[in-house]
Amino acid sequence: MNRIVSSEANELDNQIELSLRPERLSQYIGQHQVKDNLKIFIEAAKFRQESLDHVLLYGPPGLGKTTLANVIANELDVNIRLTSGPAIERPGDLAAIVSSLEPGDVLFIDEIHRLSRSIEEVLYPAMEDFCLDIVVGKGHDARSIRLDLPPFTLVGATTRVGSLSAPLRDRFGVLLRLDYYDEHSLIEIVKRSSKLFEVEIDDRAAEEIARRSRGTPRIANRLLKRVRDYAQVIGDGMITLDLAKQALELLQVDRYGLDQIDHKLLRSMIVQFNGGPVGLDTLAASIGEERITIEDVYEPYLMQIGFIQRTPRGRVATKLAFEHLGYTYYDETK
Repeated sequence: MNRIVSSEANELDNQIELSLRPERLSQYIGQHQVKDNLKIFIEAAKFRQESLDHVLLYGPPGLGKTTLANVIANELDVNIRLTSGPAIERPGDLAAIVSSLEPGDVLFIDEIHRLSRSIEEVLYPAMEDFCLDIVVGKGHDARSIRLDLPPFTLVGATTRVGSLSAPLRDRFGVLLRLDYYDEHSLIEIVKRSSKLFEVEIDDRAAEEIARRSRGTPRIANRLLKRVRDYAQVIGDGMITLDLAKQALELLQVDRYGLDQIDHKLLRSMIVQFNGGPVGLDTLAASIGEERITIEDVYEPYLMQIGFIQRTPRGRVATKLAFEHLGYTYYDETK
């Protein structure tokens, strides 16, 4: 294998991956209300020559929270520092990050709900007063040192806003929820990505991929890449409707965008537990998936399309789920 050529190919793939992400609000497709609000807040902050209020982005995974954080930094013409909640283990880790920021910079913390309470305590004065209170020494020799910080904007992202402590949540001046994308926006994303991938796609194929993307841009781009592979190996490089359908069936992605795990989850509810109600821990054990994966990745979309419901006694499969999988629905309440 020519390793030099391989390295260049990998570098090209990485460049393409990065180019899929928009850099400005004008390039960001969908989430119109979020964009309109951000545009006003950013312009107001720049007019006053102040740092933007701290921003909390929340919603299901794959909707563009990290991308939006980068867009915010670009619109403010400042640098961005990226980290995640689990990566900040000690107060010193946080101090090292925020003390290296320049005035107006953006600090992005992904999975911010996973910050420990001790880190949150240090973060509060940093967000409110732009200062850090650091304890130096131990016992009788311990003393508190206050470090002044430049004004900065904290952008936090979470899929579990309810897991954030109230004191932390209340310190964000801007709270924005990202919702699942409509089909029209996903079609735009698929067409834009296909141009960057330099692959031809007809309109009906783009619609088919968008329809099976679970309202999520990350999934739309992932499916497009796999259908592109199919088109280049099996077809002539052009993605047509028929070829897209064949590829998506091969990937076991049905017309609702449900994959193997979705089907396994729904079948378990219907066959093993008579449609429910069933507890989340029991359901997770029955299909061999982690509880948090079901709760954060699979369940939100299945609830969105009306296939499952949450009840006080557990999860319940709906009539739509029974019919989609070819099972006869019966209502035990009658």
